[in-house]
Amino acid sequence: MQQSFLDIFNSILSTVREPLVVLDANLKVVDANPSFYKTFCVTPQETEGTLIYDLGNGQWNIPRLRELLEQALPENSAYNDFEVEHDFETIGPKIMHLNARRIYREANQTQLILLAIEDVTKREYYKRDLEKIVESRTAELVTARQEAEKKTQAAEEALSEIKNLKEQLEQERAYLKAEIKLGHNHENIIGKSDALKYVLYKVEQIAQSDTTVLVLGETGTGKELVARAIHGFSKRKNRALVKVNCAALPSNLIESELFGHEKGAFTGSSSQRLGRFEVADGATLFLDEIGELPLELQSKLLRVIQDGEFERLGSSRTIKVNARIVAATNRNLEEEVRQGRFRNDLWYRLNVFPITMPPLRDRIEDIPLLVEFYIKKIAKRMGKDTSIIPKNVMNTIQNYHWPGNIRELENVLERAVINSSGLKLHLVDDLNKPFAYLSKNLKTLEAVERDYIIRVLDQTDWKVSGKNSAALILGLNRSTLRARMRKLDIQKS
Repeated sequence: MQQSFLDIFNSILSTVREPLVVLDANLKVVDANPSFYKTFCVTPQETEGTLIYDLGNGQWNIPRLRELLEQALPENSAYNDFEVEHDFETIGPKIMHLNARRIYREANQTQLILLAIEDVTKREYYKRDLEKIVESRTAELVTARQEAEKKTQAAEEALSEIKNLKEQLEQERAYLKAEIKLGHNHENIIGKSDALKYVLYKVEQIAQSDTTVLVLGETGTGKELVARAIHGFSKRKNRALVKVNCAALPSNLIESELFGHEKGAFTGSSSQRLGRFEVADGATLFLDEIGELPLELQSKLLRVIQDGEFERLGSSRTIKVNARIVAATNRNLEEEVRQGRFRNDLWYRLNVFPITMPPLRDRIEDIPLLVEFYIKKIAKRMGKDTSIIPKNVMNTIQNYHWPGNIRELENVLERAVINSSGLKLHLVDDLNKPFAYLSKNLKTLEAVERDYIIRVLDQTDWKVSGKNSAALILGLNRSTLRARMRKLDIQKS
């Protein structure tokens, strides 16, 4: 039983991403996970068997840590979110949230203390900076209001600005929270092909500037990952990446989503709302599916990119912003310009530094790495032990054309894991069957896309959303698929 306990315990230590340390009843270190050693720049040799306060030549002799371990924890079996702020000599200042729990070995009831450490330094500093801005601006506006005395209009404008700042703070906090959550499940750009290496070279080349970037590539190639990589290497990386999917929203709501609106600007607008451009002020704005942006909004977008200013819906007040633009599309914008569906001047503004994400069929050598990554991820999520990929299965996967690229690959692998009963992966999709849309008679990517969507819709009896739907097979959300159907004039006959 004791060995089982230790096995489980060691498994927990090795898999937890956050720093984790185990103490005995005398507060000496019994064990710690790799993240603890890496984060705090210590070795197992100098850590294990050492009183926690003596770690790092006494750097861990922190009054707040003593308060937790010697006062708070003895009165409770567990204590969560205990904040400790300390300046370490070796690694600098840290703000940590400590979660401590008393546990016992089953065999001899020996007491252990499990101490989990969440590093929230960046998040807290970012929050404090925003709060200082709000406090500073609030103080300025209060002073202005006092000086204005009976100038009611000036006082109302001041209060409105405070409200806007607070709203921006809350929205940025929400975006930051979402980004942090996403960061724990972040899917890196996986691969070793020359085509992918060139993409990463281009990312490193442009990331540090504020130049507008246009990410090109077929549906499902991972254009958003490129946008995230650009933001992650940029000077704006401590701010949240703000995203807008131009194809996922009805045309009548896109303007409000991008630029915000005033109360009463349209039916249903019961309160003022900040747009994504305001939220992205000082950060990066990712405009996904930019080719789907309605023509009537393209001029307003052009103005923001050129001059950094716009007006909310229902307002005449000009707002200045500094947002770095990264746009993405699977469309040939040059062709869209020739067809009159996309502004020529906007295309020139967006196409300053294009990066093309290669299709999966041009990254054959990356497929085994991607398959291994997704199988492991999907199996873990489903609680299955699928881990062996037979050679014939891998050959089939590598020889397939993958019109839906990585998104289609992930969907195929998910279905395969669901239908696999043992360690071996079993494909349920017939990837050897030729596709009609690959006929040489079809010359354009749009024709290929249209034919493929119709084929999937026919297979699902034109079920757009829900279980076993076309949207699920294509790896698209419902609104995006409907937008593509309207764009490609796809109707059930």
